[in-house]
Amino acid sequence: MAKRILIINGPNLNLLGTREPGIYGAQTLADIGQLCADTGTELGLSIDFRQSNHEGELVSWIQDAGKDADAIIINPAAYSHTSVAIHDALKAVGLPTVEVHLSNIHQREAFRHHSYVSAVATGVICGLGAAGYTLALRALAEKL
Repeated sequence: MAKRILIINGPNLNLLGTREPGIYGAQTLADIGQLCADTGTELGLSIDFRQSNHEGELVSWIQDAGKDADAIIINPAAYSHTSVAIHDALKAVGLPTVEVHLSNIHQREAFRHHSYVSAVATGVICGLGAAGYTLALRALAEKL
């Protein structure tokens, strides 16, 4: 049976392709979703790709993943720097988790340098654009 990977995308990522393309690139979230689906097929993984602007919905998805997923990839976006709730949910479910950021958060504003998610993530990939998602999938395929 294929390992199940939940890929969660946080606030404003639905605007990819038009939002600050100099920072985030020209790919849309749908483009990244297709890239993940293709990579998942190649690796024999089942991919569930989601996005929400609502913190509570992201937390509920993480909690549900504890029952029906094998690993999580999360781009918490701005919630990286503010959400103890997402940190706590990831810690509670205890699944292998890779945090992904399209931009290098350490080269940006000082408030973006700290991520609550990093402390509970198995690994962190930032600054590599959409390739970060495929690298996360490959890493999780090896780990699982």
